[in-house]
Amino acid sequence: MGILTILWREFVFFKHRFFKISASQIVTPLLYLVTFGIGLSSVTVEGKPYLFFIIPGILAMTTTRNSYSAVSMRIVVSRLHDKSLEMYIYSPTSMFSFAFGSIIAGALRGMYAGLFVIIIGVITKSMVWSVWLFVIMFINAIIFAAIGFIASMIIDTHYDLTRFSNMVVTPMTFLCGSFYSVGGLPIYLKWFVELLPLTHTTRLLRRLYFGRGIDGFSLLVSVAYMVMLILLSVRICYEEIGD
Repeated sequence: MGILTILWREFVFFKHRFFKISASQIVTPLLYLVTFGIGLSSVTVEGKPYLFFIIPGILAMTTTRNSYSAVSMRIVVSRLHDKSLEMYIYSPTSMFSFAFGSIIAGALRGMYAGLFVIIIGVITKSMVWSVWLFVIMFINAIIFAAIGFIASMIIDTHYDLTRFSNMVVTPMTFLCGSFYSVGGLPIYLKWFVELLPLTHTTRLLRRLYFGRGIDGFSLLVSVAYMVMLILLSVRICYEEIGD
């Protein structure tokens, strides 16, 4: 029941800001597609037109950034400015429900943003439909919604959140194969990139687009990240009560 309460709160927030949220979420992926996908349409990567190659990367990046920002900004405002986080601490809502509900709500926002990329893929005929597509999108969205939740619970100011985003999330969006194949990286950098969750979810999405099926190892790593980050989010919530 507590999770549904959190989801309903986020739905009301989304409903009242539907057009603003929708407009802001379509601009960035559209710019990337026009700049790289259409502007470099003559380029081929791994035997595929660059537009086909880049769309799964932009899909992963879009769900990443929107899931992360949807959770982190909401929690930071309620924790540092509105001081409304205390209402959940002292309410019957469990900390698990609060953390998990917030993460699910952020992930759904990320999925919503990803739909715009999918629509563009359909229009450009570079889209491959699969149930796994939405499963991987959701796993990726959960991972980065949880990272946003964790970041917003441990920082002390808005400036700290900006620094966290610049040092953790932004580098991942550019290093993890969104715009190029990680196979071409120097071996020492490739090892580091392989440790990052976005590398594996991007690889999974791209394999689906290229009709190569699911990479079992990347799927296992992605699910492990998802479970670990959810559990860490819940633990941080209970530590907040202790403080």
